[in-house]
Formats: sequence, structure tokens, C-alpha cells
Amino acid sequence: MENLLPSIPAKRYFTIGEVGDLCGVKPHVLRYWEQEFTQLRPMKRRGNRRYYQHHEVLMIRRIRDLLYDQGFTISGARNKMQELMDGERDKKRNGELLLDGMENLDALDDAAIAGPSAHSLTATTVAQGHALEAFRLELISIRTLLETDA
Repeated sequence: MENLLPSIPAKRYFTIGEVGDLCGVKPHVLRYWEQEFTQLRPMKRRGNRRYYQHHEVLMIRRIRDLLYDQGFTISGARNKMQELMDGERDKKRNGELLLDGMENLDALDDAAIAGPSAHSLTATTVAQGHALEAFRLELISIRTLLETDA
């Protein structure tokens, strides 16, 4: 599916006609999908003109793939999209938890430089902090790879 569709240009907003061309669906189908998929909420301006952002274009392509290529019903595609959104939310939560833990790395580094008299942190704690940072960076690179494949 993705190979047949044109690449998405680097723009902030897309009109409904542009999105239709980028995703291979007609504008009336996009308006219908907005009613069926609550995750799809383009910004509306004067005269109810719709403006879609990059992530919404990707979402529409995913919906199109589920419906047209994988043979899902609207209801099945809606459930699948909800599962995907829940998974993304969980990933973000886990990423935020990792980032929350990373705030202490600077303190660990400072403690290692200052020596054991400044804090009761051991070299093991500092090493664990660096291992956690490496792990976080690896997860970010994996997420980036997965996002480009989607």
C-alpha cells in the first residue's frame, strides 16, 4: 500500500483534497471516516474547512490499509485503531517513565566527579545510570525505526 501512495511532503497542514490525493481516497470518504474514527480530528477553520496534520495523514493511510488492504470492517478497523492508540499511549508512558529516571543522571555524574564525600552514591550507581541512558537511547532509535516502517 505505502509503495503505491505518494510520499508525504514536508508541510504543516494539508487540505482535504491534498489528503485525498496522498491517501488514495475521496474527500467524502475522509469526512465519513471522521465520524467513524474518533481519533481522526482535523483542525477546522473558516467555513468548516478541514486542515490535516502529518500524523493525521499517516493515520488515514493506516485506516485505508486496514479497510482496503487487510479487509477489516469499519467496526474492526475502529477497534484495531483503538488498540494501536492504546499501545502508543503505553509506549509514551513508558518512555516518560524512562525520561523521569534520567533526570537523576546529571546528579549521578556530578556526584561521581565530586567524590564519595559529596554524596553516598557508589560507582555502581553511576554505572547503572549510564547503562540506563544507553538503554533509553537504544529504545528511542528502535522507536524511530518502527515509526519509519509504519
